[in-house]
Amino acid sequence: MSAGDSQPTGPDLAAGVEVDSLAEGQSLEGHVGSEAVLLVRSGGEFFAIGAKCTHYGGPLAEGLVVGDTVRCPWHHACFSLRSGEALRAPALNPVDRWAVERRGSKVQVTAKAPPVPARKSSPAAPRRVVIVGGGAAGNAAAEMLRREGFDGSLTLLSADTSVPYDRPNLSKDYLAGTAPEEWIPLRSEDFYAEQRIDLRLGTRVTGITPARHEVSLERGGTVPYDALLLATGASPVRPRLPGADLPHVFTLRSLADARAIIARATKGSRALVLGASFIGLEVAASLRARGVDVQVAAPDAIPMERVLGPELGRFVRKLHEEHGVVFHLGRTGQAIDSSAVTLSDGTRVPADLVVLGVGVRPVVDLAQAAGLEVDNGVLVDAALRSSVPDIFVAGDAARWQDARTGERMRVEHWVVAERQGQSVARTMLGGTAPFDDVPFFWSAHYDVTFSYVGHATQWDAARMEGTPEARDCRVELSAKGKVLAVITLGRDRQSLEAEVALAQGAR
Repeated sequence: MSAGDSQPTGPDLAAGVEVDSLAEGQSLEGHVGSEAVLLVRSGGEFFAIGAKCTHYGGPLAEGLVVGDTVRCPWHHACFSLRSGEALRAPALNPVDRWAVERRGSKVQVTAKAPPVPARKSSPAAPRRVVIVGGGAAGNAAAEMLRREGFDGSLTLLSADTSVPYDRPNLSKDYLAGTAPEEWIPLRSEDFYAEQRIDLRLGTRVTGITPARHEVSLERGGTVPYDALLLATGASPVRPRLPGADLPHVFTLRSLADARAIIARATKGSRALVLGASFIGLEVAASLRARGVDVQVAAPDAIPMERVLGPELGRFVRKLHEEHGVVFHLGRTGQAIDSSAVTLSDGTRVPADLVVLGVGVRPVVDLAQAAGLEVDNGVLVDAALRSSVPDIFVAGDAARWQDARTGERMRVEHWVVAERQGQSVARTMLGGTAPFDDVPFFWSAHYDVTFSYVGHATQWDAARMEGTPEARDCRVELSAKGKVLAVITLGRDRQSLEAEVALAQGAR
């Protein structure tokens, strides 16, 4: 997705609009010259910023104003109305901000305001920060450290051979062939050089020595740190079944994985996806877009029922079947050979491409060997600090205490990982705010996108408004009368409102 090159619409904000035409908390999209601008009235003040989200170009006019911020309706990025700064991922770049003046009964947008001056970090900030992992959390932390004025040594160690990239797109538009590869990197190599981020690709860390404040590298040598972030993420589960290591069997976690699947996914080829996870079903949809014959085998009776509830689960199955996907539910894979997969009921499914989508597990070996407390992830406090001083953990490997339920949780969502990386960066520089963001993710299947806020591993009621067939519904998952998560389809603003409501409940 992108903002596109459409011409701006709405009133000419340079000419001005009547003050009374914009109520408190409302926004109006207009333009200044050829640039789309959003005018917002909040707290008795008027603000003007760029009208398109810098993540995927979402229309901020359809978003939600909360205090002196506005949230994007598509993927819940949050921008400051005062500075234009991208306060919360997934947007990493600011929007432009504009000067506003009241002249009589009108408010006018006069000129583009200069960038906000660079901040300076506290003298108490660490001199050397090392980040292990070049995924969502690691990249977001490195960027935020520089945005917050950190001027010390900053090293980002990534085992991947590609610069940090937009992982959610791997199973969506990129795999479907509707997003070119140049869209996938989050930044260019030049960006890291300009920001003085020592990005070391293809670099594996083999050990951490907390007593000496250093990490050891596979190629030899060590890197010293004053503060360390472990953003090691998770690795795909590869079930132990005969043939799982054959060359036409893949997992999807990296850009290299996606490239390999694309190379195999020729029109008319036959694919079997093992597992009806979000990733598995997104892969199924993307392969269908390439003209691949797709079948899905999973132990579930209803796809995604444990995550979405039974009604949305049945809708997901019907949606995929309408696009030609064949399901084998209540069955698992037993063996893979060069031309087929044998299922647990003896059925042989022809397949020259197999994708394993049966989940991931947190990568905790470095943390465990270093003496950090580990239990289905690395245990961290409200600031995402581990049991060892000066070592933080963010992303899929972190297990923290949920402010709303009091229970420990580990969430494998891209936006959560990015926001945790940003939170750790601020804490390293002296911030005291705990990480209490409400989890959010989105999942795209053909022309349908689900937005999910909150986190519900167990629930006893699923209440639906609207109908998924009309692409217009809202589902609340609750336990003992307490709403834990809200899923929406075609109701982006309600998803934002649910996120705010859940956050207020936690605080």
